[in-house]
Amino acid sequence: MDDLTSESKLPPARDRVVPINDRLAPLYPEFEGLNYANPFQLLIAVILSAQCTDKRVNLLTPALFARFPTARELAECDIKELEQLVKPSGFYKNKAKNIRACCVEMVVRFGGEVPTTLDDLVTLPGVGRKTANVILGHAFETPGVTVDTHVGRLSRRLGLTRHRDPVKVELALAEIVPQSEWLHFSGRLIMHGRKVCLSRKPRCEKCVIADLCPKIGVKGLAAKRKRKKSTKTDSPQRTQRAPRKSASK
Repeated sequence: MDDLTSESKLPPARDRVVPINDRLAPLYPEFEGLNYANPFQLLIAVILSAQCTDKRVNLLTPALFARFPTARELAECDIKELEQLVKPSGFYKNKAKNIRACCVEMVVRFGGEVPTTLDDLVTLPGVGRKTANVILGHAFETPGVTVDTHVGRLSRRLGLTRHRDPVKVELALAEIVPQSEWLHFSGRLIMHGRKVCLSRKPRCEKCVIADLCPKIGVKGLAAKRKRKKSTKTDSPQRTQRAPRKSASK
């Protein structure tokens, strides 16, 4: 684990991570995310959630699962019909292709059931480590650290890691976060990243963990916004062109 105390003048990440989690816990007692009734529905919903809000996914999945309630039915579905059902989630052609291919693999290799190990899950089309850890944690109560853009950004901003590669961030957090809190900590960082610690303009004045955060990169964001505002203010206004004279006949 890389030690960022020299930069932040705060205790090491290992000493701050539990207090950070303890303060976030009352704010986000339950992860607000996808609606699902079983592991199969969660898997499909997570695939659909790529570059799409959970709210939008939750609006379209009831009709999708009413039409195709099992992996076998999705594996045998008409791709055009599937595309239309998932179209509101964006990138629908690629998502429909991955969903059907994923279900084919589940039927052929796992009897139509969602596999219960990370190694098996990541072999399915459309499933990476992030998706696999979500499935394992929420559907099978197998703890894992889920790293999306919010978790990665907040982990670096909090000085918990310098890494940008999601797998390295996952492994770094797994070293310092208690295993029983892996899934919860990830979910809390996601919600905090959505509501308070925003990407371009973090609301540090409203943050309950501000005193535990070295705010790595935040000053740079403020300076960038200031330069951008100054550039807009100082730029000379365009001179208006004189109306063109009509050509004499």
